[in-house]
Amino acid sequence: PMSADDLLQELGIELPPAQTAMGVYKPVILCVNMAYLSGHGPLRPDKTLINGRLGLDIDVEAGYEAALLTGMGLLATQQTEFGTLNKIKRLVIVLGLVRFTDGFEEQPAVINGCSELFRDFVGQEAGVAARSAATGSPRPCRTRSDVSSFSPRPVTNAGDEPGAALRGSAMLLQ
Repeated sequence: PMSADDLLQELGIELPPAQTAMGVYKPVILCVNMAYLSGHGPLRPDKTLINGRLGLDIDVEAGYEAALLTGMGLLATQQTEFGTLNKIKRLVIVLGLVRFTDGFEEQPAVINGCSELFRDFVGQEAGVAARSAATGSPRPCRTRSDVSSFSPRPVTNAGDEPGAALRGSAMLLQ
C-alpha cells in the first residue's frame, strides 16, 4: 500500500504547519481507540486565518477552499501529534460550522471541501464520515469555517505507550 506521504504527494497536497491552541484546550485528545481533534480554522501557510462571510465577502468556491485548507490543517495536527498519517483507519464524524449571511443555504457545499479531502486521502469507505454542516454565525476569529471530527484507533497491547501504536488508526477533523 502507498504511504501517507506518497499519497499526499500524488494528490498534490502540501500540509500546512500544525495549528497551535488559541485558548485553553488541547488540539488532540486520545481516548481509548478514538482521537478527537479540536476545531480548526482555515490557516494559511503564513499563519493568517482566512476570514469573511459566505454570501457577503466570499462565494461558495472560496468557502470550499477554506474548508479544504481546514482539513489539511487537521491532517497536519494529527501528523504532528502522532508522527505519521499512515495509521489512520477510519473517519467517524465531521462537524462543519460555516459563517454566512442571512439567506445563504449552501453550507454543505462549503464543507465538502474538507469531506472530499478526507475521502480522497482515507478512501471512499473509511474516509466518508457521518457529517453535519451546521449554520454557525458568527464564527470565532471571523473565520469562514471551523471543522471537527472523531476517528478510531485500534486498542494497543498492554505494554504499548499511549498513542504509540496507531495501526491503521485514528483520524481527524475538527
